[in-house]
Amino acid sequence: MSTVAGLVLAAGGGRRYGMPKALVEYGGSLLVERAVRTARAVCDPVLVVLGAQAVDVWRTADLDGATVLANRDWETGMASSLRTGLDGLRGWPGRVDAVLVTLVDMPGMTPEALRALAAHAAPDALAIATYGGVRGHPVLLGREHWAGVAASATGDEGARRYLAGADVTEVDCTGLADPTDLDVPPGGVPSAP
Repeated sequence: MSTVAGLVLAAGGGRRYGMPKALVEYGGSLLVERAVRTARAVCDPVLVVLGAQAVDVWRTADLDGATVLANRDWETGMASSLRTGLDGLRGWPGRVDAVLVTLVDMPGMTPEALRALAAHAAPDALAIATYGGVRGHPVLLGREHWAGVAASATGDEGARRYLAGADVTEVDCTGLADPTDLDVPPGGVPSAP
């Protein structure tokens, strides 16, 4: 059986939301707490990458034993958080075969969707959730791909460029999770870029 880590990307400043999404309360808990709990239900270890107001998140949130990694370059985009997380896993004691990458701003993510992708875990695996035929999160990255993903990740694209040129297993998660991300507060309007 493969060892699957969870990687929660939670470093962004939430410019359009008006605050770091890790600190947003949703359904009685912080978004970062929900994301960590969901990952913890399926993955071990779980790492969470913080950036904007990292100390406030760390002090406020119950991160349920997740390993916290600080991304000092969080303002450069999601790619720097992905690299921070993959770097943390490369130095992890014990073997991790694959990582499930999740985003903090998807409160509708479920352990069932993570399990569906984790079923494909292997060192050479690449898998992505689809919802109604549209690619989304989570993404499963086998260990053999971490260096390539890290090298090709730029800005807010994360692993998109690497995955576009690779043989990726699409896992239908329609009905298993809600892929909606929270870009603006409920009833709010996006702020000007």
